Amino acid sequence: MTKSAPILEFDDDRSSILLPNPYAIGVGVPVPNRAVLCFFQDVLSDLTEKGEITLLGNLKSEIGRHPVYSYASQGSKVVVFHPGVGAPLAAGFMEELISCGVTKYIICGGCGVLNREIEAGHPMVITSAVRDEGTSYHYLPPAREVKATQKAINALENVLQESQIEYRLAKTWTTDAIYRETPARRKQRVAEGCDVVEMEAAAFFAVAKFREVILGQLV
Repeated sequence: MTKSAPILEFDDDRSSILLPNPYAIGVGVPVPNRAVLCFFQDVLSDLTEKGEITLLGNLKSEIGRHPVYSYASQGSKVVVFHPGVGAPLAAGFMEELISCGVTKYIICGGCGVLNREIEAGHPMVITSAVRDEGTSYHYLPPAREVKATQKAINALENVLQESQIEYRLAKTWTTDAIYRETPARRKQRVAEGCDVVEMEAAAFFAVAKFREVILGQLV
């Protein structure tokens, strides 16, 4: 790879030809400033069936409509939303939510395990991500890793500790290509401290830094 590769041509100009619509969810729709982006559609479907989340409106893509919900908890409300799969789509939706006034994010999703000592289903709080995808390079200068917001990491740890749930802090390998995780690349990522692999964290962290919002991720 050389410095002439387009992915390394970072432009720090904060203006863009296209900008997200601050009324993407709907004109006059009150949008909470906190959000949980949940990758588990079965959880969202269950909450919908129980009537525990309320439809605020929809974001849109070529796939179709993407429902944005509100969930009431302890006297306040949070946005609940499925961010899609893959860094470009998830980052784009996050941009639209930010434009609507959402400034605090917790991401909840799944991952693949690189460290064989980790049992399936064990909660992992991601602290940093190796940037082996493309989206983050449009938000931050080229670098090997990007970190989550420390305030969000602390909040996740506090909740897990108060609930007496065992967890571990982890570095993740964010990659765009699930079928190109070769043995050599896996070995390299494990050597640099990655415990898990997924497709969006590096992009989420980069967008959060660029837009100066708070974001943490649990997998």
